Amino acid sequence: MVCFVLGRPRYDVAAMLLLLVAVVVGLVPPADAFAGFGHPAVITVAAMLVISRGLTRAGIVETILAVLGRAGPRFGPQSGALNGLVGTLSAFMNDVGALAIAIPAGIRVARRHGRPPSQVLMPLAFASLMGGMVTLVGTPPNIIVATFRPGEPFGLFDFTPVGLVVALVGTTFISLVGWRLMPARAGHGARYDVFRVQEYTTELRVPADSAAVGMTVRELGAKTGADIVIVGFVRESGRRSMPEPDETVRPEDGLIVEGPPEDLERFVAALGLRMTGAGSGAEVLSSAAVTVVEAVVLPESPLNGRAPAEIGLRQRYDVNLLAVARQGRRLTQRLAQITVRGGDVLLLQTPRAGEKDALARLQCVPLSGSDAPFAPRPGLRRAVLLFASAMVVTALGLLPVQIAFAAVAALFVLFGVVPLDEVYSSIEWPVVFLIAALLPVAGALESTGGTTLISGLMLGVGGSVTPAVTLVMVMGGTMLLANVVNKAAAIIMAPIAVTLAQDLGVSADPLLMGIAIGASSAFLTPVGHQVNMLVLGPGGYRFGDYWRLGLPLCLLVLAVSVPLILLVWPF
Repeated sequence: MVCFVLGRPRYDVAAMLLLLVAVVVGLVPPADAFAGFGHPAVITVAAMLVISRGLTRAGIVETILAVLGRAGPRFGPQSGALNGLVGTLSAFMNDVGALAIAIPAGIRVARRHGRPPSQVLMPLAFASLMGGMVTLVGTPPNIIVATFRPGEPFGLFDFTPVGLVVALVGTTFISLVGWRLMPARAGHGARYDVFRVQEYTTELRVPADSAAVGMTVRELGAKTGADIVIVGFVRESGRRSMPEPDETVRPEDGLIVEGPPEDLERFVAALGLRMTGAGSGAEVLSSAAVTVVEAVVLPESPLNGRAPAEIGLRQRYDVNLLAVARQGRRLTQRLAQITVRGGDVLLLQTPRAGEKDALARLQCVPLSGSDAPFAPRPGLRRAVLLFASAMVVTALGLLPVQIAFAAVAALFVLFGVVPLDEVYSSIEWPVVFLIAALLPVAGALESTGGTTLISGLMLGVGGSVTPAVTLVMVMGGTMLLANVVNKAAAIIMAPIAVTLAQDLGVSADPLLMGIAIGASSAFLTPVGHQVNMLVLGPGGYRFGDYWRLGLPLCLLVLAVSVPLILLVWPF
């Protein structure tokens, strides 16, 4: 728990270390150590991530977002429609994937109405979390909770009677009232506004006697130690963006450089360059072959927790890092000294042809989106038909959910909906390892009497409370846990709930349903879920901003879900 809260080591590494320690001390039999990798919950989560990538590639999200323009010209209806669409998508696919494509639409809505993106993006993230409550495959906590149910696991739509009502009420609240609770933070409402590219981009001339003559682009920065990026060349043949690192500088070349003023002065003095007096060269940051994109760093990104220089962005990913913004403000220290964090916004220069591949490998989500009308892509109808077939087969009980969805994932690959080289990159392996490692540990917690001990402590604290009050306690505890160790909350609480129900002599179903709702209610902190982190930078949010909307929403979820659970899943 301490490792999960501190984030050191990362949650998947901490879970694997915990599993290995449990094996060494005899709490988990060696033969069962890696049984979690074959657990139905792990297979279902992995299959759903592949299916989500396929649906995204096929254009399902853009197709649904295309109806946004029919919501009318006013801000409220447009924002509410966007929240509803993202919530609907999250019920059937990866919530991060749905939100990632909806963020550019949210920023456009905010820009169109002259509002800060902070009033749009957090409600959008919370809508995606609530959408996941609706079905078994909407979110990993539901899949995990289903497998802990004594007897037959929960079915595909067993979560719907409670989850759908909670999602509808919650989405209505954030669409009508919640956005008004958001502060007007400086975010990325317009392209490059926070980065102030014009102030950091300059054109320089290379005299014949300059020390830069004959040097390669790669050598220029290393020679002077200046924190600058060569973003373009100006020659007799014209302007060219993003020159190759091995390209040699010639006399009378024009260099378009991007960097802080103090580093620019050092660069000019060390190499004997001169200012052209032509002003900013920001116009050559992009061209027909090169583009500049703002992108958010996901927690799973290889950049997270590392300095850009450690990664070798130009050599390995063919991108130039131009600037980093955090909570709506450009960081002014040297790029080489910045430790990138999840939620940071990066300004990247990359070839247009390799933009999507580079961002996918870096686990970064672009903030810009095209305003052009969307045309359905080939394979969209086939992808939707295959996915719908799996839903029907699972709902009718003809196949277990893990078999049906694994089959669809395989068919997606067979029919080219997901290219073979994207299958493994579409799976969030840290999440898979976390679940697979903690499942045997959860079993050991139960077999050694740990869940009985915790259940006894909870009953002792609660005294002679009714089962309904116990449900509120379990849900509230899960909500708090989800905001610090979201991915592990359901695995930790589910076996405790089963034992607690046995001690009370009641059905475990309402407590497990309460845990499923609570584990998806990570509204209080940016670290509670990936979607919260995803909007942190673009919205310019601070840590305490999440409480403004998150706390009322948590209380609303409790007030709505507890009576519903007791009605649909009585003790």
